[in-house]
Amino acid sequence: MNAEASVKVKRKPKNTKIKADFDRTPFWQRMRAKYFNLYFLQRLVWALFRYVLLIGISYVILFPFFAKIASSFMSPDDFVDATVKLIPKYPTFDQYKYIFLENHYMKAVLNTTLLSLSCAVIQTFICAFIGYGFSKFKFRGNGILFLLVVFSMVVPHQTLQLAMFMKFRYFDVLGIMNLLGGGVTKALDITGGVTFFNFTNQFTPLILLSLTGLAFKNGLYIFMMRQFYKGVPDELEESAYVDGSGVLRTFFQIIIPLSVPMMITIFLFAFSWQWTDSFYTSLFFTKTDIYLMKSIITVPKSLDVTFAASNLYNAAIRNTCGLMIILPLVVLYLFCQRYLIQGIERSGITG
Repeated sequence: MNAEASVKVKRKPKNTKIKADFDRTPFWQRMRAKYFNLYFLQRLVWALFRYVLLIGISYVILFPFFAKIASSFMSPDDFVDATVKLIPKYPTFDQYKYIFLENHYMKAVLNTTLLSLSCAVIQTFICAFIGYGFSKFKFRGNGILFLLVVFSMVVPHQTLQLAMFMKFRYFDVLGIMNLLGGGVTKALDITGGVTFFNFTNQFTPLILLSLTGLAFKNGLYIFMMRQFYKGVPDELEESAYVDGSGVLRTFFQIIIPLSVPMMITIFLFAFSWQWTDSFYTSLFFTKTDIYLMKSIITVPKSLDVTFAASNLYNAAIRNTCGLMIILPLVVLYLFCQRYLIQGIERSGITG
């Protein structure tokens, strides 16, 4: 038998024949068939609508940032020049320079970093521990306690402002010192004759609130950790209990490694909110020689000039202060964005 006859002849696909026939048609007929039809027009209109909508939304969201960034490089001459709208004609770095030097920017960064890092680490582990208890353990009053946690998310902070300030200004744990009496404290030389501790102008109030799970947004963190732990299979804990592991050992050796993405998300939220907080820092820090991020939002003396558009210039300086405040957070999110998105997806509160 001939070798050529033994070769099987493959059948050409039907689509190849159709494509060949289409390619042999005249160019204008192909264009008319491909683009001048109702289906293509529908797709074109829908695509144009989406792009116009996205561009409009992006403009509304991003334009304030572009305007603030552009105004941060403007000199006083740009604010009195009617022809300057967005791009400075006389660009300068004076705003950044004097905010950095005269507003003690580096001191504020170091102090705020120490405070935010301490509170964020404590809140992350405390809220993980509390959320684990709410999700995996059934005890009497579980629902009521969790209802109080949710209630703490909706109570305005201004409602508790005076009570919190008085509690930490005249701090007395459970009224023990008042029960002992001033004479007893003097005899024991506990507080030098003073029956309370003054915790203002220090990190202690914020640290104590973080340790007790009552700090800023802790109700939300507990809720997120509870939702996350509800998705963890119970079989993992049961197998650990069978092997003789206790509750704490199971939590730290099995549950915590599984919670790393979610805990990173909680840490980023806690760090960011503490970094930009002005309510608690203004409440507990009354001295002006303690530099935090809220302290730099002032007009430096070298830039405090009077001219026709001084109000606009001062507003631009304060906007520049805001940009310098959020700059470290932007850098942080650039490195932790993947963990943040992954943690939010696993929290069970998306959609």
